[in-house]
Amino acid sequence: MSEASEGAEVPGRGAAPVGGQADGDGGGPGAGASTTAQVDAAGSAGSAGSAGFGGRELAPGVPMLASAVAVISLLVGALLVAMSLAGHAFSPWQTSGPLSPGLIGAAMLGVTPGLFAIGRARVWEEVRTLVLPLAVVLLGLLAVSLLNADKLQAAKGGSLVLVLFSLGWVAVLGLLGLSTVVCLARQYATSAHPLRERTAPLPGWSKPFLALLGSAWCGIGAGLLAVPGFWATFVPWDVTRPDAQALGVWAVSLGTGVLGALAEDDLARTRPALLALPGVAVALAVVLGVRAGDVDWASGPGLSLTTMVGGLLLAGLVGRRLLPRHPLPRP
Repeated sequence: MSEASEGAEVPGRGAAPVGGQADGDGGGPGAGASTTAQVDAAGSAGSAGSAGFGGRELAPGVPMLASAVAVISLLVGALLVAMSLAGHAFSPWQTSGPLSPGLIGAAMLGVTPGLFAIGRARVWEEVRTLVLPLAVVLLGLLAVSLLNADKLQAAKGGSLVLVLFSLGWVAVLGLLGLSTVVCLARQYATSAHPLRERTAPLPGWSKPFLALLGSAWCGIGAGLLAVPGFWATFVPWDVTRPDAQALGVWAVSLGTGVLGALAEDDLARTRPALLALPGVAVALAVVLGVRAGDVDWASGPGLSLTTMVGGLLLAGLVGRRLLPRHPLPRP
């Protein structure tokens, strides 16, 4: 082949520059630029995703913590509920009967689907209406257990199973509580992008209802925590001091979640919480229904309890119903 034909331009391709290959063919300057662009694109994929949705990119520790708590809640909650339904008072501390530990277990079971859903979230703002109430529960139950250490089964010398359960309860809560503080600190240390506009605002008629429901749960919960001796009379069954305070922790957590959803004012940012609300309501209703003989339903507190649990179920179901009308935006 002649020298002229070697230097001729092949149809469909550009002529190769002297001393190198064509751009994009491997070793030339075009290849270097292309490779650099690909690396930059890959390195910024995560931040671009959070920037498209706005807010803080979800820290890796948050889904890991949520999954761990979900598994533990599933196992321990199922145990507490099963023992309660069978009529046994199984609790880490001294209790007045099977109903209170059964309700604590029911709440643990009910929140599990929402905790598993956290792993599918992209940014912190989509999960904080469930993660912050989760922090209230973990740290609150740890504080209640430590403040009532003299009433733990390990201190009172109950059966071996209950003693070991109470020791494990405190140890696991301590580990999870510490992990929660670390995860939240790292989460709020991440950079934040401007939040996108709300894509699924709450209906106007729902806001007074949510405000009343959240305030009711927070109010009774705070009372049970701060002054259990007085506010225990507003519980329509007999409770001990640690029972009252543990139930108060869960009540504050539920109220925090409802009021947090009201503050977000965007159904798209409350997806995991919308899974947890009806789950908790149904689980509570099952335990209350089976142990109905332990509850003074005709009293004012009994009627209030029915209304508040029904409110959780209604809020969760209506939110789930409205959510498909507002698909999650893509970055």
